[in-house]
Amino acid sequence: MKTIVDVVVGEQLPELAYDVTATTVVLGALATRDWRPMHHDVDFAVNRNGIRNIFLNTPNQQAWFERYLTDWTGPHGRLGRMKFRMLTSVFPDDRMVFTGTVEDVSTDDTGCGWASVAVQLKVASLRGSNDAVNTVATSCAARIALPTTDIDNPWRRRGDDWRP
Repeated sequence: MKTIVDVVVGEQLPELAYDVTATTVVLGALATRDWRPMHHDVDFAVNRNGIRNIFLNTPNQQAWFERYLTDWTGPHGRLGRMKFRMLTSVFPDDRMVFTGTVEDVSTDDTGCGWASVAVQLKVASLRGSNDAVNTVATSCAARIALPTTDIDNPWRRRGDDWRP
């Protein structure tokens, strides 16, 4: 289990790479009840919207960021805040590569440990084009609570003890 004392400013999170398929895009849209056709209908996306293919929706990207961060923290990591900015779309046949850097480590006055992490989602096209290699698709800033000791658990914090 990772605790706040295990985390240092400048620490690089392990990279997470994932090859996006049409199934990845469509299942993400279905899971978030996003019925807009640009997330499941290639003809609509290409011919009506003028883009190259269907693409990941916002909640799907959010879920990937949450997974990336909680894979790093383990089950006791609790997301306090997250904001991200999508700069370009993520399509089938892209490889998503998540990287992150710890920017701040602190403990608040309730005793909750916090790590602020900057995360980048870069995409590389798997279609043979070198145009999109290492293009930052989305940037993310997150604040995630971590246990301060082996017996602490941020998920148990309620009311005034939880200040995300």
